[in-house]
Amino acid sequence: MSNTIDSSVLDSVNAGSSASGGLGGTTGGGIEDISDSFMTLLVAQLENQDPMNPMENAEMTSQMAQINTVQGINDLNSSLEDINSQIDEGHTLQAASLIDQGVLVPADHVLVSEGSTTPFGIELDSPAEEVTATITNGNGEAVRSFDVGSLDEGVESFTWDGTLENGETAPDGTYNVSIEATQDGESVAHETLGYARVSGVAEGENGPLLDLGGALDLGQVGMADIRQILN
Repeated sequence: MSNTIDSSVLDSVNAGSSASGGLGGTTGGGIEDISDSFMTLLVAQLENQDPMNPMENAEMTSQMAQINTVQGINDLNSSLEDINSQIDEGHTLQAASLIDQGVLVPADHVLVSEGSTTPFGIELDSPAEEVTATITNGNGEAVRSFDVGSLDEGVESFTWDGTLENGETAPDGTYNVSIEATQDGESVAHETLGYARVSGVAEGENGPLLDLGGALDLGQVGMADIRQILN
């Protein structure tokens, strides 16, 4: 008798495993069915082995290690799915906590209302020794310019006092802000930031989206677009 399994034995095993998609499938009962089918096949192999030429221990150990590896991978995938689900839930809760909060996002606007202004900011890729902010009106005319000074790498926020170059209070409306940053006479890469208030949260394909509707209606942005949270 050889170590090969009789065809009738294989037919019996295959018939039992076909409902779950066979030994190589993952439908039906999934990995549990594959494991059961493997053990059935292994037992059949042991029962039908040649007593004069029994199955080697190393071969049996190798086969059992393979199914254990598959089981381990399946368990790991399940654990990762659970972790991803918890992370998604955490992001949604974090986003919901920002409702009615002021935030700085990539934008170039400042709002003026009865002398009060919304904050603006800058995100620098590297330190800058000279930073200048210029406020322009709807016609593109500069109405105020001031030096911010030197700044380190990162995000900084500022507030314009709402006065024009002649000292008068700026009329209500939307103004644009542009920022220049230099280090040793060379321009420093940066991004201008504008203020918005979070009015709601929506579910996006890649995570929660913050609704920045309001006077400017900046639409929806992802959590990664939030550069700073303000009161």
